[in-house]
Amino acid sequence: MARVTGVPISFLLSRGQSIKVLSQLLRKAKQKSLVIPNVKRQGSDQGTYEGATVLEAKAGFYEKPIATLDFASLYPSIMMAYNLCYCTLVMPEDARKLNLPPECVTKTPSGEIFVKSNLQKGILPEILEELLAARKRAKADLKEAKDPFEKAVLDGRQLALKVSANSVYGFTGATVGQLPCLEISSSVTSYGRQMIEHTKKLVEEKFTTLGGYKHNAEVIYGDTDSVMVQFGVPTVEEAMQLGREAADYISGTFIKPIKLEFEKVYYPYLLISKKRYAGLFWTNPDKFDKMDTKGIETVRRDNCLLVKNLVNECLHKILIDRDIPGAVQYVKNTISDLLMNRMDLSLLVITKGLTKTGDDYAVKAAHVELAERMRKRDAATAPDVGDRVPYVIIKAAKGAKAYERSEDPIYVLENNIPIDPQYYLENQISKPLLRIFDPILKNASKELFHGNHTRSVYISTPSNSGIMKFAKKQLSCLGCKALISNEDQTLCSHCKGREAELYCKTVANVRELEILFGSLWTQCQECQGSLHQDVLCTSRDCPIFYRRKKAQKDMAEAKLQLDRWKF
Repeated sequence: MARVTGVPISFLLSRGQSIKVLSQLLRKAKQKSLVIPNVKRQGSDQGTYEGATVLEAKAGFYEKPIATLDFASLYPSIMMAYNLCYCTLVMPEDARKLNLPPECVTKTPSGEIFVKSNLQKGILPEILEELLAARKRAKADLKEAKDPFEKAVLDGRQLALKVSANSVYGFTGATVGQLPCLEISSSVTSYGRQMIEHTKKLVEEKFTTLGGYKHNAEVIYGDTDSVMVQFGVPTVEEAMQLGREAADYISGTFIKPIKLEFEKVYYPYLLISKKRYAGLFWTNPDKFDKMDTKGIETVRRDNCLLVKNLVNECLHKILIDRDIPGAVQYVKNTISDLLMNRMDLSLLVITKGLTKTGDDYAVKAAHVELAERMRKRDAATAPDVGDRVPYVIIKAAKGAKAYERSEDPIYVLENNIPIDPQYYLENQISKPLLRIFDPILKNASKELFHGNHTRSVYISTPSNSGIMKFAKKQLSCLGCKALISNEDQTLCSHCKGREAELYCKTVANVRELEILFGSLWTQCQECQGSLHQDVLCTSRDCPIFYRRKKAQKDMAEAKLQLDRWKF
């Protein structure tokens, strides 16, 4: 990589992409006895240009295969095909003075003029040819490699070369970069928009019943360098055949090296909106490769873990199991568990980074206000700038803001503070679920968020706040929970006959909690690399941390119940 791009190895780790492009430009310019100007950086006032085309998404749940046609290295291919470079750009007044013949110049859709390669070969196209040739060699070596480590290295190399090739276009469009040239970048994107529209037009004109095909093809979505086509055929194999045929036919209408390739089939396919979709990814007609998602809440850390788990499970049931009623029922059961306080606290923790002190924020944020409150409680353990702050939203007075209701999860566990399930339902769960189910169900909001599963709500009683500060605790029977006046008693007179049964239940409960705590403790020991040391981990981003703390608290309470049996 360093040899191809002409930079020291240390730059690959410490510097970005622009230095690689500039280094290659300097090397090529020296070979051609050209001088690169030292351009003063002008900032973002230099202007903007129109970006790539994103075709309107026809949202819906598609139960027939969707073929995806992709341009291979679209922007680098455009720059090579049309010879777009700093040294081939001709200003309109210069074109008139030089009286260049039309066959020697190319006028781009954005109105810029470039000379063709037979008159002057551009430096940028030469750089791109070398990068793509190096990538082709890396991919060829990857196919022949047997060792997994060697495969990983070669795959990383070809991906790095791909990024470097794509960044040449970005280098010309960066107005705060080393050598910006918006004429080149706007020409590239204008050609890209033209090609996407051209591809859509040709697919829908050729693949019709009048043309001898079984169904009329329909382009349901297009994004920058790809189009997604529904050919109407019922099987993945037929969709793959038509996809390859369409790619070969349309590639023949473009200047080389621009090439449209058939890449994959999605079946089934859930198209939510622009940049948001999910589907089963097929490259082989016999078995799907994976479930592919884009723009859906499955990885973001500022959503609680419940959102990720819920969305993943729903997509699994819809796409893999093909069980839409099962997905709906799973959502209803999860909402019921949330409202009835049966949800593990680790699933409700939200984490956000504390990038500056509280006074520097323009508006009050939940994690910032919590950090200030924690600092007042104990400055030694409070989060500092640069830390990620975990929090949950607790029940509070009506009309209280979210930043007033944020609380430390450990503090919530220790003091049995009730969580606000309505906040999680409205602000965390509802929007991601409606994005998935709106294209599938007629009235998704009513189906998912209204009904019997939302009518029962349980709110735990806090142990040290509100009226509980003045309450006097009294022991209750371990069998029927009736109040007991004598502190030496374990059971009331009605439950005395079930003494052996209830004692066995108490012992079994303690044993289950000890096993759970032991397994979580061992998991944390394995994570820190030693089974012979105490767990020192306090990672607030880890769900196991909160589950371990909860299990420890439950186990201590269960042992107190066991200690009440005095034999």
